[in-house]
Amino acid sequence: MEYGKIISVTGLGGLFELVGSKKDGAIVRSLEDKTTKFVASRVHNFSHLESIEVYTVRDNVNLVEVLTAMQDSSEPVPTDKDGNAVKAYFQKVYPDMDFERVYASDMKKMVKWYSVLKANNVEIKLSHVDEEEGGEQAEEVTEPDTQVAGVEKTEG
Repeated sequence: MEYGKIISVTGLGGLFELVGSKKDGAIVRSLEDKTTKFVASRVHNFSHLESIEVYTVRDNVNLVEVLTAMQDSSEPVPTDKDGNAVKAYFQKVYPDMDFERVYASDMKKMVKWYSVLKANNVEIKLSHVDEEEGGEQAEEVTEPDTQVAGVEKTEG
């Protein structure tokens, strides 16, 4: 499973693999229970994990950088239930994160997403698609709002 095909869908918990897209939505498969369903774009927004950025004290970074830091860390990953433990974890693993703008709920979401990605053996790396060639089928999905709860969608 490719990291570039993993999306988050507003209103639905967890992560999904983009199986296909249509003019009015997308066909997605849950990474948690493996169910496949159609999700309408007029009801939900889709965010490719590759397009999500995280606020830091310097320039924003792609979510993959934070997930890679989590993967490379020897710190045990906390459960996504304890907000204080999650914040303390990120202060050790990714101290450049802007803790004023990245909310506890966002950090919990990153911990949960990391766990789901690891459980599904997804290699955490950006795909190198040449943007001038027009992109992939996944680009046909309706673009989400530019900001997703403390993380920001990249332009382009």
